[in-house]
Amino acid sequence: MKSVLLLAAFAAIAAAQAGTIEMKVNGLVCGFCAQGIEKTLRKDPATADVVVSLEQRLVAVETKTGTDIPDEKLRESLKDAGYDVTQIERTDRTVAAIRAALKGAGT
Repeated sequence: MKSVLLLAAFAAIAAAQAGTIEMKVNGLVCGFCAQGIEKTLRKDPATADVVVSLEQRLVAVETKTGTDIPDEKLRESLKDAGYDVTQIERTDRTVAAIRAALKGAGT
């Protein structure tokens, strides 16, 4: 029982913190694609920041503190826009850090 309560407490703490969701996405071919994805994701009130890399086929969404965007909602939003999400990973990296790494890699 204690372990279940402890796990629930950790889950609540994790949900309360801002996080970044990194997705590998097929179908990104141009700047217009990147703009469309960014615009779509920024409509969600939980979104704090977004970065899209055509070269890496990467879309990263940073959520606002205390909010979350379910994986299925992200998958559905991008699928409806014509893209295929092949991987979703939650990370502690900020979108700013991802943007800097992409810039350092020349992408």
